[in-house]
Amino acid sequence: MQPAENQRFNKSISFAGLLITLGIVYGDIGTSPLYVMKAIIGEGVRENSLIIGAISCIIWTLTIQTTIKYIWITLKADNKGEGGILALFALLRKKRRFVIIIAMVGASTLLADGVITPSITVVSAIEGLNIIYPNIYVIPIVLVILAFIFIFQQFGTELIGKSFGPIMVLWFLTLAILGFSQLLFYPKILLAFNPYYAVKLLIEHPGGILILGAVFLCTTGAEAMYSDLGHCGVKNIRISWIFVKTSLILNYLGQGAWVIINSDKPDIQNPFFGIMPQWFLLPGVLLATAAAVIASQALISGSFTIVSEAITLNLWPKVKLKYPSRLKGQMYVPSVNWLLFFACVFVVLFFENSSNMEAAYGLSITLTMIMTSFLMLGYLQIRRTPLILVILFVITYALIEGIFLVANLHKFSRGGWFTLMLAGLLFFVMFVWNRGRMTKKRFTQFYPISDFKELFIDIKKDNTLPRYASNLVYITRADQSADVERKIIYSIFNKQPKRADRYWFLHINITDEPYTKEYKVSQLIPEVLYRIDFNIGFKINPRINRFFNHVLSDMVKNGEVDITSKFQSLAKHNIPGDFRFIIIDRVLTIDTELSTYEKFIMNAYDVVKYFSLSSIKAYGLDTSNVISEKVPLGIVPIQESSFKRL
Repeated sequence: MQPAENQRFNKSISFAGLLITLGIVYGDIGTSPLYVMKAIIGEGVRENSLIIGAISCIIWTLTIQTTIKYIWITLKADNKGEGGILALFALLRKKRRFVIIIAMVGASTLLADGVITPSITVVSAIEGLNIIYPNIYVIPIVLVILAFIFIFQQFGTELIGKSFGPIMVLWFLTLAILGFSQLLFYPKILLAFNPYYAVKLLIEHPGGILILGAVFLCTTGAEAMYSDLGHCGVKNIRISWIFVKTSLILNYLGQGAWVIINSDKPDIQNPFFGIMPQWFLLPGVLLATAAAVIASQALISGSFTIVSEAITLNLWPKVKLKYPSRLKGQMYVPSVNWLLFFACVFVVLFFENSSNMEAAYGLSITLTMIMTSFLMLGYLQIRRTPLILVILFVITYALIEGIFLVANLHKFSRGGWFTLMLAGLLFFVMFVWNRGRMTKKRFTQFYPISDFKELFIDIKKDNTLPRYASNLVYITRADQSADVERKIIYSIFNKQPKRADRYWFLHINITDEPYTKEYKVSQLIPEVLYRIDFNIGFKINPRINRFFNHVLSDMVKNGEVDITSKFQSLAKHNIPGDFRFIIIDRVLTIDTELSTYEKFIMNAYDVVKYFSLSSIKAYGLDTSNVISEKVPLGIVPIQESSFKRL
């Protein structure tokens, strides 16, 4: 979706916008009725008062956690219309540098949640077939559906995505109608709107805190809503949430009423399918499966977005990104897609049924929500929010999310270990990649370009040196246009003297805004050395070769530079001169002095880098005119002072 379209959605409410919002934003939280009440019953809740208390906990969790924290407060923290934990981090990273660890924890746990969501939603939906066909084995069906979902990612979802909105409208209407139909049989369930019953459950019931672990599943999609802010806009999300929340609460009330009515039965099936008329079971399973596919699609696309943002923010190694459709916001990350697929297959085969998956679900996303609260605290501070409101926010959500964390910790041995282990591995990759780059940056030395002005002019005129290239291009990390890295000077004048007609330094600055595309040209040495500064938004794939060609085209049109070849035979026919890119990779040498910790980080960094894209591919450079060079990471001592000459 183009930025202009994002702004249009933010500024106005439209029927199309609301429909798209229902199809994109609410897949995760909208399919939670498939397993929430089943998980609550699994904790041994059967008595009337306990069921009413549990439903009350759901209603007020959706109100306080989802509506107030996310819909009302967090959606205000947009970065030029974009949302999500990394967009929030981009707003804070220059003013609150320590938040990088918080952002990495939140992003890794959110990615880990992307493994459980497709698994539990699809399994829960297909398990409805067991009511119709008790002997059917659902695992093969689930694996086929998951394979279809992940294989289809590479083709894009633009075509089927158009049907997501109408399907989700039908889904939420079905939830509301089925739930309301059960209220007629037990209207007393409406007492659940009174928070007294929620508090009573937590205080009087010995396992009340454990029941909260199951209740928490009703709000697991709240973080996804924030991440999808840029696709739909805050107004459309807020308006459509009224319809979604009403449908969800009606369905939970209906499930609660059904459980109370059938509490005398020794074996209660999944209340979600229990409230369906017998004739509607098969259509209901099919509709639930369609909703589960949409929820899975939303989480997978969200994972792609998180990884793409993490790459540009230097929190994830460079991997291949593809854009399979005309929609700008839609991308395909092959490595992440297949990582999620095999992780989902493992989850399905290991846990086997949704009841076991419920134990693995919730713990990681609780940590994501806590990390978002930490970042929101920083956001409220830089926005100069009144202190009393900041304190109220901290106390409220420290208490609520702290209780949810304790409630979910009991799931660790029952399956929560899996998502934490996966999140830990993802965090390790982010941490190593970021720290490895920081270690390299510590060894980076910058020299004033003015010190080498005459040397650049002289090497250009030196006919005793063979012309290395007509135009020699380097990517520089020097933030100041008057500076240049030691490694570039070393490459041009020391490693192999490189004579060229022009030298180009390209600098890439990732901005805190999502869709910035700007450039600035500086002529550092007339007719010899140019520097181009690209300001690229954190959601833009840095296709440097394409960007550089665009700048050259503009400069030629404006008469700022003549790139015609200096060879007479070629200049006669207006053939442009050749361009050669030099990519410099700094490597550890035996003389590089590092601490034990830094050596471990750099060794791990090299392992991670082995599985990532090279800088040549990551920047979209033409491999036919790129040279990769290696230079020492640190300064190699010129002499060893302890030696004595005999």
